[in-house]
Amino acid sequence: MALKTVDYTERPDLWKRMPELFEGVWPEYNLHGDVIPGYWDRLHELFGNYQLVSHDPDTDDVLATARGIPCRWDGSHESLGPGLDAAIVAGFAEHDAGIAPNTLCALGIEVAPRHQGRKLATTMLEALRSTARAAGFGHVIVPLRPTWKDRYPLVPIGRYASWTREDGAAFDPWIRTHLRGGGVVAAAIPESSLITGTIAEWESWTGLSFPETGDYVFPHGLATVRIDREAEMGTYWEPNVWMVHESGLSR
Repeated sequence: MALKTVDYTERPDLWKRMPELFEGVWPEYNLHGDVIPGYWDRLHELFGNYQLVSHDPDTDDVLATARGIPCRWDGSHESLGPGLDAAIVAGFAEHDAGIAPNTLCALGIEVAPRHQGRKLATTMLEALRSTARAAGFGHVIVPLRPTWKDRYPLVPIGRYASWTREDGAAFDPWIRTHLRGGGVVAAAIPESSLITGTIAEWESWTGLSFPETGDYVFPHGLATVRIDREAEMGTYWEPNVWMVHESGLSR
């Protein structure tokens, strides 16, 4: 199958089928972040050329997507910031202030369930690098969501990110893919994206009951959710790992 990658400004119609084709890619709780939903429509309006789709040009079947936001970064690992939420807020603030970007921050890569296992995530990662290169940006930075972290929700993200297999390769498959693609691990962020909701909402999202105040492991969670029965609220911070890629821009 010969695939083609286009951005939102070229084929906005392809995005109309996303909810149906990509159902189940993200755990339900991940669809209810405190920050991201408020920026979603404006992301496509202002930064449509950084929202990418891989599709079959013969059938228009959508296989994978990659989303990004341009930002300003000084190149130091220390200044990458506290994670996904902060990167989104900063990207829009910098745009509104007229600050010229020099970096592309990847917000997520999704592969339709029936097309998984075909290394399309790697294809979309390279598409983000190509897009950054075409825009004159030197780097792609990624607040990565480790694939297997939900198997070890009680392990701090810094320790988890440092794990390796017996052959010396990174333990986590998604971190390993980024490293093989030339990326480097820059920082582990324990509080990257905030998700809060009522206890009823968290019970709906997870299928669990939370009888008392405390920290709970839950399905697909990368860390624990803090349940406060008195406040009737659940609070969860999704951890991420900052990865840094050179775009391949000639200097």
